[in-house]
Amino acid sequence: MNDVKMAQKKIVVIDDEGDLLKLTRTRLEASGYKVLTLDSGEHALEFVRSEKPDLILLDIVMPVKNGCEVCKELKADKAIANIPVIVFTAQYPEEEYVKINTEEIGADDYVLKPFDAQELLAKIKFLMK
Repeated sequence: MNDVKMAQKKIVVIDDEGDLLKLTRTRLEASGYKVLTLDSGEHALEFVRSEKPDLILLDIVMPVKNGCEVCKELKADKAIANIPVIVFTAQYPEEEYVKINTEEIGADDYVLKPFDAQELLAKIKFLMK
């Protein structure tokens, strides 16, 4: 197996906003990550179990199953609980909710929408050590 293939980290991005999903994918791929996307949290648990990514970027506000529910499910599954999760959230009041409840929902970190690409990449790099 070549070194580039072995070094490439896989990130799953889950967000119901198509434009943000495309933008995030483009930025992460340009930084050398393999990116898989989902446009809802409904099947996230099964998808993450099968793909075993190195990190998950997860939107908080989504229809059907929100990011808090998804994050709790992911962190409750012993087979995938160690995968770092960064949640996306908009400005207040969601930001306050995430700050207060990060431990309860199991997120490892969060970024605010619209996010700064360099800040997001730094958080990803830190969590993938």
